[in-house]
Amino acid sequence: MSWEILISVLVFSPLLGSVLNALFGRYWKSLSGPIGTLLSFVSFGASVFAYLQFHPLERQDAQIVTLFNWVQVGNFKADLAYQVDQLSLFMALIITGIGSLIHLYSIGYMKGNPGIGRFFSYLNLFVFFMLHLVLAENLVVLFFGWEGVGLCSYLLIGFDTHKENAAQASIKAFVTNRIADLAMIGGIALTYWLAGSISFITISESLPQAKFLLNALPFVAICFFIGAMGKSAQFPFHVWLPDAMAGPTPVSALIHAATMVTAGLFLIARLNFIFILVPKVGFWIVCIGTFTAFFAATIGVYQNDIKKVLAYSTVSQLGYMFVAMGTGAYVAGLFHLLTHAFFKALLFLGSGSVIHGLSDEQDLRRMGGLKSQMKITWWTFLLGTLAIVGAPPFSGFFSKDLILEKAFYFHPVFFGMGIATAFLTTFYMFRLTFLAFTGKSRVSQHVHPHESPWTMTLPLVILALGAAFSGYLLVPESLGGGIDFLEKYFSPVFAKGLLYSTQQKGPAEVHHLSHELELLLAGFSLGAILLGVGIYWFFFGKREKLPSDESSYTGWRILPANKYFIDEIFKNLLIGPISALSEFLSEVVEKRLIDRVLTGTGRISGGVASLLRRIQTGTVVDYAFLIVLGTVLILSVFLWRGI
Repeated sequence: MSWEILISVLVFSPLLGSVLNALFGRYWKSLSGPIGTLLSFVSFGASVFAYLQFHPLERQDAQIVTLFNWVQVGNFKADLAYQVDQLSLFMALIITGIGSLIHLYSIGYMKGNPGIGRFFSYLNLFVFFMLHLVLAENLVVLFFGWEGVGLCSYLLIGFDTHKENAAQASIKAFVTNRIADLAMIGGIALTYWLAGSISFITISESLPQAKFLLNALPFVAICFFIGAMGKSAQFPFHVWLPDAMAGPTPVSALIHAATMVTAGLFLIARLNFIFILVPKVGFWIVCIGTFTAFFAATIGVYQNDIKKVLAYSTVSQLGYMFVAMGTGAYVAGLFHLLTHAFFKALLFLGSGSVIHGLSDEQDLRRMGGLKSQMKITWWTFLLGTLAIVGAPPFSGFFSKDLILEKAFYFHPVFFGMGIATAFLTTFYMFRLTFLAFTGKSRVSQHVHPHESPWTMTLPLVILALGAAFSGYLLVPESLGGGIDFLEKYFSPVFAKGLLYSTQQKGPAEVHHLSHELELLLAGFSLGAILLGVGIYWFFFGKREKLPSDESSYTGWRILPANKYFIDEIFKNLLIGPISALSEFLSEVVEKRLIDRVLTGTGRISGGVASLLRRIQTGTVVDYAFLIVLGTVLILSVFLWRGI
């Protein structure tokens, strides 16, 4: 099969599902889910076939697939072209594989919803745009997918149009990302100005060699980093992600695990040849990632909505990944992206199973004792919890500890913050798990908990297997593994960026600590996990003490319980003044000044026209009189001046 046909099937199969459900979904509601899911699995199959045909462990160069010339203005040219390499295939497999499982899950979750055709149309469209983003050969195609996933997040978060909170959350996500995207546009423009191209391969070859342009590269890197912060919800752009929980649970899983939030990390990985040249920007990436991870974890401790806890855990885990990217440990960051995709999709879909079994209840204080009624959900959710906290031998243990190792090499302070974050993660995740599934039942008498249908539990089982075993793709030698599949896999993608590094120590990617030190650091991480579980169980779990409402905390707990009032600060310092300025411009400047000037000008013109209209009587005698009068006046002037 030719690459053009294969990539077209991979990319456009979800688009076909979106179009079919948009046109006919209202007529075949029972077929909307199966059709959307089938075409998503077709795309996954094409991704697997492309992987096998590409031979990523043997091939060094990328395969460029150009469909047609898309935009051409003067010397500027942008083809609708795709770059098939180790990085794009890695992302495509995650997007289509986990995305397909989420589609299958949605068949059961959305059953009976009158808008199911519209839902699957949006869901397929989301996958289509995300594939454009990760397979793009140039910045314009990437930005097309970048804005497309922003549009789809708006549509899916606000899917329940009758809910005011869903509508507000969708607008908040859309606007927040548009602010960050302004910097993204600036980065694309600067890159084209410096390199004279938007093709990734051309940029990677020209920018590092143009020594006189290196002073401008920090501005380029900062612009792209701000864009990445918006999509991947890093402080202060994190505010949209928890509110995005207003959408249906499969949407939350798709956004948090396989698509939108991974876009920012992918962007940094794809442009590694730029970021590796500006270590100062890398330092700030590490700082913001570390702060975001810890900051979000402290908020997650005080959340009572099962989906909100998972939302803040996503923000926190993304912070870990940004730490890896900032240190130059791109493989470590992408490794955690992979394991996180499995266990976070599992946890969100597991929470959806709980919500489905409790008739849309999301408050952890109204759950409890569910493990006996929802055994599959319980065991898979517990496995997901063990994976996210980094308990050995599950996937999060390998990927999270690898990032902490790179952070320690960068500076021990960042390692310490990472350990503190791991402790908090363990605390709030076991708090969530124990409150929902163990202890006495606090479920309303009118609700009858039940296990979800097979279309929902089968994806949970498959994702649980991924959460358990995906970590073995990169096992450190200190643990007797030496399995470095991912390092070999990504070496062609990041070799050039590492070669161009100007860091004195070199990127963390190419440095390894001693086995003894690695084991010691892993011991600190394991100790944080045990401490987190122990503290929760001793002070809360053993007594089955329920958490308080967010508004009832006093003292310093008011801050994390109320999300540090970030939304209120934005509202008072940014949104409020901008709204007041807009109202002033509208009511005073526009209506009282501009409108009156324009209206007055119109009235003056009308008055002059009305006056002049009176001399146009159509009577010959009047015109003759005016001619004579005019002649007399002209002669009088001439005589007066002595001509």
